[in-house]
Amino acid sequence: MADFTPAAAPKPALSQRQVLGLVVLLVVACALPFVLGNYRVFQLTLALAYAIALLGLNMLTGYNGQISLGHGAFFAIGAYTAAILMDKAHWPYWATIPVAGVVCLIAGFLFGLPALRLEGLYLALATFALGVAMPQILKHKGLEHWTGGAMGVVILKPEAPPGIPLNQDQWLYFFTLFWVVLLFFAAWNLLRGRVGRALVAIRDQPIAAQAMGVNTAMYKSLTFGVSALYTGVAGALSAIAVQFASPDSFSVFLSLTLLVGVVVGGLASISGAIYGALFIQFVPNIADQISRAAPWAIYGVFLIGFMYLMPTGVAGLIKLVRHRLARRQARGEARPL
Repeated sequence: MADFTPAAAPKPALSQRQVLGLVVLLVVACALPFVLGNYRVFQLTLALAYAIALLGLNMLTGYNGQISLGHGAFFAIGAYTAAILMDKAHWPYWATIPVAGVVCLIAGFLFGLPALRLEGLYLALATFALGVAMPQILKHKGLEHWTGGAMGVVILKPEAPPGIPLNQDQWLYFFTLFWVVLLFFAAWNLLRGRVGRALVAIRDQPIAAQAMGVNTAMYKSLTFGVSALYTGVAGALSAIAVQFASPDSFSVFLSLTLLVGVVVGGLASISGAIYGALFIQFVPNIADQISRAAPWAIYGVFLIGFMYLMPTGVAGLIKLVRHRLARRQARGEARPL
């Protein structure tokens, strides 16, 4: 495969200030379970799981330009894979996470192959159909023995390993945080180099990228698979935290919610997945507290406000502010004494 950028070298590593910021952020994240109540820790655990799903969807939509309105289906596949393995096969919870990822990787890759003929709104409509059909598939009588039909699958919340003084919610938070750090680091390494440049080239100039030797079909299919892998891992972690997997929990509204989180957090941004996850996890609760009569109207107002004030997402706004501060500082240093 030929290079398609003048500079083939990978992007520079993080600066000392960025590394320090990440260390501080990780320390704060590790301290939160000890200063918050169990319910808030549970909410943060779900937010971390959503962050993994949003990162996977952002790879597909933000970096590669493929719009998906059906990623809730892969979230459901990951959740049911973990729930069935724990309930039927009595697997340990930690062993179900990589299996859920591999199952969704295969499912996403296979779905991405026929979807290569579709682009833009046509691809969005095809994925939307997948999201709409998934709850009905899970309720099918032929799968009822495994999926529990409309009743779903109930699983037990795991305990912390012996010798670790954490309750169930705290342990699941740290368990999910481990996967967040691992998958975010993997995505950062993947997107900052040759593969990331290929994805962006396919998104912006697909004909030129193909002329430069980029295998666009393979990249698109693999991106769909990797995106589904991330979403499936998130679904498995969410099911373990909630202790329940039901078809009605994975309606097409979940797919739309994930897309909202990607846009609010910031397209083509790794950190945007965190901001988007916090939005979709906590803003509906805040809207419900403001008005129990019309919570979704308040949610819509929040969403419109975010898009009006931050058209490039939260990550885009932070990047803009950081660049302006750096420019102002450079101007100040350049002034003669």
